[in-house]
Amino acid sequence: MSLLRRIPRSAPFSFRSNSQPYLADNAQAAPRAKIRLQTLLEYHSSKTPIVALTAHDYTSGYAADMGGVDIVLVGDSLAMVALGMDSTTELTLNDMIHHAKAVSRAVKSAFLVGDLPFGTYENTPTQALHSAIRMIREGRVEAVKIEGGSEMAPAVQKITSVGIPVLGHIGMMPQRQTSMGGFRAESILVNAKSLQEAGCFGIVLEAIPGNIAKLVTDALVIPTIGIGAGVGCSGQILVQLDMLGSYHKLAPKFVKQWGQVGEISKNCISSYCQEVRKRVFPGPEHTYSIKPEELDLFKNKLVNQ
Repeated sequence: MSLLRRIPRSAPFSFRSNSQPYLADNAQAAPRAKIRLQTLLEYHSSKTPIVALTAHDYTSGYAADMGGVDIVLVGDSLAMVALGMDSTTELTLNDMIHHAKAVSRAVKSAFLVGDLPFGTYENTPTQALHSAIRMIREGRVEAVKIEGGSEMAPAVQKITSVGIPVLGHIGMMPQRQTSMGGFRAESILVNAKSLQEAGCFGIVLEAIPGNIAKLVTDALVIPTIGIGAGVGCSGQILVQLDMLGSYHKLAPKFVKQWGQVGEISKNCISSYCQEVRKRVFPGPEHTYSIKPEELDLFKNKLVNQ
């Protein structure tokens, strides 16, 4: 069976409403069209860069969708940036489903992908399929992402055999950080082609030298989504809280910050604390009023109690 026949042309499990999304830069313009799997493949065919971003709750999902990204990934990075865990390996499938469901309520236009967390797909292809079905059914995503190369091909085949799209992930893999011995250039292309043949609709390339990532991208017929892999990939993804400057710990080398939302939030909260302590807030404009006669009646009742 050819690769393109194995790749579903649209998300087979679309649970979200038909309500239209909004454009971030012009509220009066026509709503942005729904991004489907076929849309992403058309972008790749026309060499239009694919923009992806993570989200971990309703608010971050809404911001990503309104901002105009093509793919929203409910990534297992939420273990650290949202839940304060030390590693992605602590995350459970129930955790992911909980967060994916929240993001799905906000995302109306972007293509929604959910990570399968560590320990939920590696044992057998049947386990992988079971976890993927739960992410689709309960997490309300349109595709799943798994980490690993050739060894994950049977799992990818099993999942895609029932029409669930799979996004691969090779290079630096956070779920395997304790066993990674460094970048292995010779294995990247082998793993990428194996995932492609197994039916992945795209592959995330993480922390790979840009020239290698470009060669891998050119050798594939499916799109690559880079994160620390240079401009030669078919698209790019970042962790939203990293690029916003919201996460207080150091961001990876490949992150560019377009704002300092964390610093802004801290300053706003500090100002709030000061105004409360000085009794500046709440002011009259933030307080509900009462008619003088009703106030007098209330005072009289207090006196007579």
